[in-house]
Amino acid sequence: MTDAAGRYAPSPSGDLHLGNLRTALIAWACARRAGLGFVMRVEDLDERCRLEYVDSQLSDLAAIGIDWDGDVLFQSERTAAYAEVVDRLLEKDLLYECYCTRADIRDAPRAPHAPPGAYPGTCRDLSASEREAGREKLAPLDRGPALRLRTSGEALTITDRVCGEYTGYIDDFVVRRGDGAYAYNLVAVVDDEHQMVRQVVRADDLLESTPRQVYLQRLLGFESPDYIHVPLVLNTNGQRLAKRDGAVTLGQLHELGWQTAQIFSLISRSLGIESDNGVDFLEQLELDRISREPWVFDPDNPEF
Repeated sequence: MTDAAGRYAPSPSGDLHLGNLRTALIAWACARRAGLGFVMRVEDLDERCRLEYVDSQLSDLAAIGIDWDGDVLFQSERTAAYAEVVDRLLEKDLLYECYCTRADIRDAPRAPHAPPGAYPGTCRDLSASEREAGREKLAPLDRGPALRLRTSGEALTITDRVCGEYTGYIDDFVVRRGDGAYAYNLVAVVDDEHQMVRQVVRADDLLESTPRQVYLQRLLGFESPDYIHVPLVLNTNGQRLAKRDGAVTLGQLHELGWQTAQIFSLISRSLGIESDNGVDFLEQLELDRISREPWVFDPDNPEF
C-alpha cells in the first residue's frame, strides 16, 4: 500500500441508505484493488449535519466490511486550511465579491456559449462604488458577499473511468458562500490534496462538478485524482433513493429480519456480483461491468 489513497466522504445528515453503502463499497474495493490506502472524511460543514449520524454511519460502513486507514477527517476541523487557500487566491486577484441573489442570476443575460445556470459574470468587474452598493444591498439580508473564482470561462474535458469523456463549462463558481461557509468545490479539492487522494469514487450526480474541481486543482498546482462516477440508486418513481422511501437503511432492513450478509448480497447482485462478503466482492468487482443505468430499488419488493 502507498500513501496515495481512495476515499469515501459521507455527510452526516441522516443514516446511510443502500445507495450510499453501494457507492462506499465500490470506492473501498477500487482503492484496495489498486493497492491504495483508503481514507474516511466526514463532510460536516452543512448545518443539517448531526453528530449522532457520524457514529451510525461509520458503524454501518464497518458492519459491511469497509475499513479505512488512519483517523477520520472532519471538515469542521479544517476551516483554517480552507481560509489559507482562499487567501492565496485573493492575493493573486483570482477571487471577487459577488452580490447577486438567486433571482439576479436567474434573470441575467448570458453569453451565447454559456449553458443554462452558468454564472453570467455580473459582479466580475465592478467599480469600487458598485461594490459598495452591492454590500449595502445584502446588508438587510444578514449576509455578506460570496467569493467567486475568476476563471477562463472555457470548457474543460475530463475522462471518467465509468462515464468516459465529460466536458463541462467553467463559469466563475463560488468558493465561499455569503454566509461564510466554504463551498463543496473548494473543500473537496483542498481535502483531497491533504489526504493524498488519487482516486475518487462517487455517485454520478456529482460528475457535473468535476471539471470545476479539476480546473481548481490545476490552478493550485495539485495533482488530479482518477475519477470514477457510478450510477445512483433510484426508487420506483425514478427519483434518487431516500429514507422516506421505506426500508432502505441497514438498520431498517435489520428490523425486517434481513441479515447483514443478505444486504451485502443484495448490493452485490445490483453490480452483477455474487458475494455476501468484502473479500469476494473485492476480487470480483470490475469497473467495465458496472452498468451505466441506475439501480432501481423497490423497498416493498427487495428481491430481484
